[in-house]
Amino acid sequence: MTDLPKAVPEFQQTVDAVGLACPLPILRAKKALATLASGEILRVITTDRGAVRDFQAFCRQTGNELLGQIDEATIVTHYLKRRVKPAVSNP
Repeated sequence: MTDLPKAVPEFQQTVDAVGLACPLPILRAKKALATLASGEILRVITTDRGAVRDFQAFCRQTGNELLGQIDEATIVTHYLKRRVKPAVSNP
């Protein structure tokens, strides 16, 4: 599990993926992240035990930051920070 700072991050949106199995939690998170501005935080609530590793891999592959994962027995809450889009330069 990734450790979080003492305070849970302030998040802008939540995806409730309780009861959903892979790949649905990731797909729902991807869709929600697309609606957030760079730097905003998404909270995803899951019950699929495989989602812990899935979200770690998803963030490595997409450049979104995994701020932490909190395991509370049957529920795991994931906090993802939307990647910063690179600035577009004019030639």
